[in-house]
Amino acid sequence: MQNIHLKRAYDPPEVADGRRFLVDRLWPRGVTKERLALDAWLKEAAPSPELRKGYCHDPAKYEEFRRLYLAELREGLAAGVADLAALVEAARAGVVTLVYAAKDEATSHARVLGDFLEKTMKGGA
Repeated sequence: MQNIHLKRAYDPPEVADGRRFLVDRLWPRGVTKERLALDAWLKEAAPSPELRKGYCHDPAKYEEFRRLYLAELREGLAAGVADLAALVEAARAGVVTLVYAAKDEATSHARVLGDFLEKTMKGGA
């Protein structure tokens, strides 16, 4: 992902982050608004509450979660969800960082969202 970076909410912001978007439905515990230095909080880009609760960051459920979340993202983009459209537009314009609170980047929803944005920018999702 060239224009799209992933970063935990607990890591300090950097100039190289470009535009920073929180992509969780819940605010990260113990982190102030100022410390996050966000351009926007895009709740609607996060997995639905039902999907998030069903996944519960269980690595054994990751592939099924990924499949279902990608379906949600495709439907959301087709339906014109403003948060998804804003992310695609920002990524086309320059560097963006998807900020998330999960402990494991490899199995986080932010990884799925970043991959989805990359494919969308290349003309397919």
